[in-house]
Amino acid sequence: MKINKMVLLAFFLLAFAKNEAQVTKRLTLKEAVAIAVANSDAASLAKTKVETSKLELDNMKNNQYPSLKASGQYMRLSSAHVDSNLKSNSDSGSSSGSSAPLKVDQLMLGQVNASMPVFNGFKLTNSIKASKSLYEAETFSEKHAKEQIGLEVVELFANLFKAQQMTALIEDNLKTADQRVKDFTAMEENGLIARNDLLKAQLQQSNVQLSLDNAKKNTAIANYKLTTLLKLPENTQIEIDIEAVKRDMLANSNLNASGERNDLKSLEFKKQAAETGIKIAKAGYYPSLSLSGGYIAFDLNNVLTVTNAMNVGVGVSYDLSNIFKNGKQVKLAQSRAKETEIELSDRNDQIKEEVFQAKQNYELSLKQSAVYEKAVEQATENYRIVKDKYDNSLADTNDLLEADYQQLQSKINQALAKADVAQKYYELQFATGTLTSSLNITQN
Repeated sequence: MKINKMVLLAFFLLAFAKNEAQVTKRLTLKEAVAIAVANSDAASLAKTKVETSKLELDNMKNNQYPSLKASGQYMRLSSAHVDSNLKSNSDSGSSSGSSAPLKVDQLMLGQVNASMPVFNGFKLTNSIKASKSLYEAETFSEKHAKEQIGLEVVELFANLFKAQQMTALIEDNLKTADQRVKDFTAMEENGLIARNDLLKAQLQQSNVQLSLDNAKKNTAIANYKLTTLLKLPENTQIEIDIEAVKRDMLANSNLNASGERNDLKSLEFKKQAAETGIKIAKAGYYPSLSLSGGYIAFDLNNVLTVTNAMNVGVGVSYDLSNIFKNGKQVKLAQSRAKETEIELSDRNDQIKEEVFQAKQNYELSLKQSAVYEKAVEQATENYRIVKDKYDNSLADTNDLLEADYQQLQSKINQALAKADVAQKYYELQFATGTLTSSLNITQN
């Protein structure tokens, strides 16, 4: 008796732990995309790249400010021998005796230097301009990355909804198959039907059960992928708010017009940066001019002391070898600019193809959905007629099972078609660059 109580207690604890382990979270598509855009690794990486590009721009801007350096030295000298050509007025005449040697045992030196570039062939100005263009390019790349994340959420959302709908439909059909097997078993025992008919019903029951197991597997995989992307706990079971998806689509049904693709904008700024790179390379043909100034304080013990030594000057430098070498740098920059120009043209063509294909797919999904709506009505009516004939011995078991299968398949097709309409709609929004805006998700 004690053992039975322990088993019963363990059973209740296990059931309680199972209920605690699984958490159901109801989500709309808009909420899922917003969570992914804010929390996914891809979004964090894109944001970090923008921050890195901004820091590179700030560092480049720092080069236009003066450079100020201060240094100081103290050295202890041991038995230093110092010769000086400087003679004091007292030593200008003849002297009968030699002076005592000077004790030189330390050296102190301090200096402050400042320099500021004035002209270097506009290399610094163009370098800042190129860095700014790359920063803008990275900003639009981040926006496009968020659009891609949104599209990934849409696809996973659609896959999960399809799997859940198939599971629900097959479960309902399995109940019908189970009941049919029970009825056929009783009829076979009473000699009303042949055993072969019972075996056909049992075979269909097994096939439906296999389909259900596969649908549950697909549901679990789709749910896991979506929770992983959204950074939700692994034990979260996502419940899709399909009515909210329908409302969002209805409210934004006029957003199919072509927008501006952020990946195309990013390439445009990269092209600007590459074109500026040509000017940067050509700066090597010009000399560099800079202003400099400084202060020096010097003390060699018992020998020389210098204070208030200020200096101001202009520096000019020119690498004569650039006359011969810099041409290759210019050609390299021109080649890179040509690459980005070709890439921009190719990407523009790809976007046009993507938009056209997305429009065709969306229009096709609408037509298919309308056809499958009628197919459900036809399959349902067909099953009713066949079932009535079977009950009146005017149709055999094969006809009944086939009509039942057609009815199930039509309902599955209808559910998948509805999900396809939503998926193709948002794929069209992605192609036109308006996916996140169609869901009213602002990008910071």
